[in-house]
Amino acid sequence: MALKQLTDEQIRTWTLEQKDRWWLENVWRGDMPQLTIRSALTGMILGGVLSLTNLYVGAKTGWTLGVGITSVILAFALYKVLSALGLGREYTVLENNCMQSIATAAGYMTAPMISSLAAYMIVTGTVIPMGTTLVWIVALAALGVLFAFPLKRRFINDEQHPFPEGRAAGVVMDALHTGDAREGLLKAKILAVCGGGAALLKLLSSHAILDRFKLGALAVPEYLDGWFYALSVRYLNWTPRILGTDLRELTVRPDTDFVMMAAGGLMGIRTGVSLMIGAVLNYAILAPWMIQRGDIVGKAVEGGVTFGFKPITTWALWGGVAIMTTASLFAFFSRPQVLVSAFQGLSRRGGAGAAQDVLRDIELPMRVFVIGIPLVGGLVVYLAHRFFGVAIWQGIIAIPLIFLFTLIAVNSTALTSITPTGALGKLTQLTYSVIAPRNITTNIASAAITAEVASNASNLLMDIKPGYMLGAKPRQQAIGHVLGILAGAVVSVPVFYLVFLKGNPQGLISDQYPMPAATVWEAVARLLTQGVSELPVSARWAALVGALVGIGLEVLRLATRGRSWFSGVGIGLAFVIPFNTCFAMFLGSFLFWLAARRWRDETGLGHRVFVANLEPVCAGVIAGGALMGITVTLIETFAL
Repeated sequence: MALKQLTDEQIRTWTLEQKDRWWLENVWRGDMPQLTIRSALTGMILGGVLSLTNLYVGAKTGWTLGVGITSVILAFALYKVLSALGLGREYTVLENNCMQSIATAAGYMTAPMISSLAAYMIVTGTVIPMGTTLVWIVALAALGVLFAFPLKRRFINDEQHPFPEGRAAGVVMDALHTGDAREGLLKAKILAVCGGGAALLKLLSSHAILDRFKLGALAVPEYLDGWFYALSVRYLNWTPRILGTDLRELTVRPDTDFVMMAAGGLMGIRTGVSLMIGAVLNYAILAPWMIQRGDIVGKAVEGGVTFGFKPITTWALWGGVAIMTTASLFAFFSRPQVLVSAFQGLSRRGGAGAAQDVLRDIELPMRVFVIGIPLVGGLVVYLAHRFFGVAIWQGIIAIPLIFLFTLIAVNSTALTSITPTGALGKLTQLTYSVIAPRNITTNIASAAITAEVASNASNLLMDIKPGYMLGAKPRQQAIGHVLGILAGAVVSVPVFYLVFLKGNPQGLISDQYPMPAATVWEAVARLLTQGVSELPVSARWAALVGALVGIGLEVLRLATRGRSWFSGVGIGLAFVIPFNTCFAMFLGSFLFWLAARRWRDETGLGHRVFVANLEPVCAGVIAGGALMGITVTLIETFAL
């Protein structure tokens, strides 16, 4: 069924009351079941489990991936099968929508743990108590909900912004529930098969578990170059090196991390190419050169010195952070219409009042925000003071900054699906370098308040969009978001402490889990609070050149109207994650790009699976591989 929507002229000329009345008469589905016990439980369970995939991917890449469409397909298939077996009634489209709101809210809960909180623990060398982390991230997320829903009336009801990813989720749900059920079940089968296959391969990559059961012969090697080195050393007495450094110590080697290959498939070929360019530049040119100069210091071992990811990234991150920072800030400020439109319409007459008159029993009451924002905002300020030592007055300053940055972030997300969390976080860190000079812990903790809340509010509005398209009741989605916040926190926080932290903040950054987002937060905080004089001279030059390169790449993107294949964020990111991870993501993006050109026939099996259903394929691999990866780590740590 075609989703009903207003024309461009109606959006431009109608008042908010007219738009709300049209929606009420043409789109709203009345009392169709939405926030039911089964939709709430399904969303909390799926969201809690899928939040772990974001924890895994975020620890590897610094990025988080949406879990909404994955949860929608899984829930649709589950209740379709149960209905066919006579074990339950059909799952309504609004139940599925409410479920995805809960699941996606849960998925967002991992962001602080792989960025600001991890950076704080690395800087201070202390482990934040698990209960503190739980309370802190729930408070930030709840404040994000309170900031998000008042803006819904302007950005979704009035201006009808697209929120592209949210719209895509709405289209998928409409197609599943009103179209051919076979297509929906095909997506579910693809997701399940890919997830199961990825989980099996991840299990087979655990040599410790397989050896325990005498199945070592089935083990999947972690790296694919073992045979090459064995032959080259045995027959040629030669090991590949660049300027005297073994390629393996530069992390220049192919691995079997198919989860990162799937992540590359979702990122696309342009980001993949940018990652590969940055990886070659950093690990094949700059790192060997700096090792030869003595600017990158290795770890002394018996018989010599060894290098690897941590010593290299200690130097390389400054150039990478500079590229990412200037590229993201230039891209942000190069679109003045985003900044201007973010503040337009704030004083439109009759905005909130008209909506409340027409939708008074549907929209979340305005008193919730009028009372809730000061209360929860005050709680966040107190917690920042209690947990992180942020002065009360410094925490209070963060609240109006949240409003400012949320407006900007939501506008960007509404138009492009890109939430500029990185740029906003750095802007806040810069602000607090003036407010609290040379106080690195306040810099990180205060910036976390504004950046995390603004990001949470923006992403939640993305998930409200499909509900508006499908005729859902916003107040029930609001309750659903809160349930998702609790589910995501309760599941992901203990796993973060058990799998990634392990009681040692300095061990958070490793070859296996480079924690690039935390690395960037820490690096920016150190630079702003300690000054550039603390850096080696070569690192200062790398930062300066990187800053200019980031700006140049964004200028090129603007000049080519977005057709340039070079992403400053992608190239810079390659400086803070290992070469093998960059190569895996590039390989995944390349293979799916190749598939789209090889299988053009829309009726062919290759096109139907790897092109038309790219998202279920990649989402299945990521979910299965990431969940099994975390399970394997827990087993190896506590059971073997």
